[in-house]
Amino acid sequence: MVMQVILGAGGAIGKELAKELKIYTNNVRLFGRNPEKVNNDDELIKGDLLNADDVVKAVAGCDVAYLVAGIQYKAEVWELQWPVIMSNTINACKKEGARLVFFDNMYMYNPQKIGHMTENTEIAPTSRKGKVRALIAGMLTNGFAKGEINALIARAADFYGPDIKNSLFSEAIVNNLRIGKKANWFVSVDKLHNFTYTPDAAKATALLGNTPDAYNQVWHLPSSEPFTGKQWIEMVAGELNKKPGIQVASKSILKIMGLFNPIMKEFVEMAYQYDRDYFFDSSKIEKTFGIGATPALEAVRQITRIK
Repeated sequence: MVMQVILGAGGAIGKELAKELKIYTNNVRLFGRNPEKVNNDDELIKGDLLNADDVVKAVAGCDVAYLVAGIQYKAEVWELQWPVIMSNTINACKKEGARLVFFDNMYMYNPQKIGHMTENTEIAPTSRKGKVRALIAGMLTNGFAKGEINALIARAADFYGPDIKNSLFSEAIVNNLRIGKKANWFVSVDKLHNFTYTPDAAKATALLGNTPDAYNQVWHLPSSEPFTGKQWIEMVAGELNKKPGIQVASKSILKIMGLFNPIMKEFVEMAYQYDRDYFFDSSKIEKTFGIGATPALEAVRQITRIK
């Protein structure tokens, strides 16, 4: 069987993806600064996505490369590093004749259109991080539109899932309620919001990567039905047998928090995702492949079992 490589393999998606790829191949390579085996027979290669030679070595001999890297959540870092990472990856895949699967998010969409996002939603970001995502996604879509590379984009909504470090859903809702504190939400608990469950994302990404007809297009990964922030918190509280206490941080409060917390400082420009309905439509992949997202209550049940 041909080799498939995960670039940036250390995160939650990379770990889940490594498990799913075993359905399609026995040859899985993990690339990162300090990669660790997920499957017993994984091949490990140390390197840096910012180093072009390292990326070529990682992709060498591979049929499919999955770019699932996560970097520091800071606009300045994204602006400096993401274009280099994408350029290195595209060039390596061209050189080695590998197909490329890019695991993306929805930051590049027009904020006025996030009430119903499809693969055809207008790309018109207003945030710095959104503009970076638009740039690097455009590098890839331009490449496959010109026939220069065989690639696809697998795009996700906000994450929720078991064993995700620093997950907003887990940190702000699950962990707070578990210890008897109020759950945190942002701007408005009355607006709809949906999430992509990480095991669903990995399963669908592996499927897309191993489906030749899926290439040279954008796919939204299976995502939950939308609920209001209040409903999400009540769902989690019910599974934990806790009172669904809620503490809402307004935009002005977020800005003040940002003076003391670097993550909150970076989050302020993305707060628009919580002051209006947010629905990430994944019907394209669901209809094409006959797959769906894990029901929200079952996903929450799995997440709350992790301590």
